[in-house]
Amino acid sequence: MKKVMFYCQHILGMGHLVRSMEIVRGLSSNFQICFINGGEVIQGFEIPSSVQVVNIPAIKTDSEFQELEVVDSSLNLEQAQILRRNQLLNLFDQFQPDILIIELFPFGRRRFSFELIPLLEQAKVLETKVVCSLRDIVVTKQNQARHEEKICQLMNQYFDLLLIHGDPAFVKLEESFSRLDDLSCDVHYTGYVAQPLPEVSESQKPIILATVGGGRFGHQLLECVVKTAPILKEKLPHHIQMFTGPFIPEDVFAKLQNLAVNQTNITVERYTPQLLTYMKQADLSISMSGYNTTMNILRTGVRSLLLPFTGNNDQEQTIRAEKLGQLGVVDVLQPDDLQPIQFAKKVITCLSKKPHSISFDFNGVENTAAYLHQLVQKQEAA
Repeated sequence: MKKVMFYCQHILGMGHLVRSMEIVRGLSSNFQICFINGGEVIQGFEIPSSVQVVNIPAIKTDSEFQELEVVDSSLNLEQAQILRRNQLLNLFDQFQPDILIIELFPFGRRRFSFELIPLLEQAKVLETKVVCSLRDIVVTKQNQARHEEKICQLMNQYFDLLLIHGDPAFVKLEESFSRLDDLSCDVHYTGYVAQPLPEVSESQKPIILATVGGGRFGHQLLECVVKTAPILKEKLPHHIQMFTGPFIPEDVFAKLQNLAVNQTNITVERYTPQLLTYMKQADLSISMSGYNTTMNILRTGVRSLLLPFTGNNDQEQTIRAEKLGQLGVVDVLQPDDLQPIQFAKKVITCLSKKPHSISFDFNGVENTAAYLHQLVQKQEAA
């Protein structure tokens, strides 16, 4: 069985981890997998039993996206970086992968070059095939020309394959990265990576689902939902199920629970690994517009109110939400809508609409596996 080492670093939310693990789940029956998690460990996060997971000293970013921080307070950043780099190189030597998959880098995560460049150099020496696993829309920079030049340099120096987990019929990578034609490696769109739909029974009471991914951001949206609950109780039979995300600050979680304490039509919880089940049962989803949440919305066909995340001038979620809004698939929220009376109107209006489904390529997991098999076959034939 061929070996795959998969490196994933989530520093803000959990979207990169969720997408990467879904890919790994699809690979695990045909490849021996070593999964490297460089971000904070999520309690209750489901991992296939056959996958070897190595949690290296976790690093996250601060709320202003300025500095990297070590999750373990007993280590400073320099100590964590040295430990991580050495651990990665040792793991690579021990595991001897046929394929090294690196999520996002070099389109992002370049602050992790301290460990990834030595890892890539080691892969080059051993002639290990190297793959970049990339979502459909990437973050742009103020000096975009210099940013793209560096991406091209690193891709052409180290990578054999770029897999774009999107459908070009909806959004092309060129909309956020203009130099795709300058890459010397093979490039393929895989289709979207989406979780398989669970079989669910109909909920006894109609549900409105409110989520914000990992929980480090989106607090204003959650607070608005809680404050709107009393208004909705008078107008709708629905129960609001809120999941704040595992990374929500303790003080924010406590505030939301206190606001909801005497309200009978809302439940505030931190995390569930069964989010897709709730979404399939829901009449309405209220969320931000990250990759995985959006895929869940599109797969289930649930009515949706989306508030794009715009921190650090990141336009990824805005692009995705506005495109879907123009297609009539979702309703897009603006910050000005986060007032209880106005927000209640938005909820009621959205619920009055018929769900609008749309067909994209959601075979990202299967197609990723197929492209990796092709890569291995080429290697064997060479």
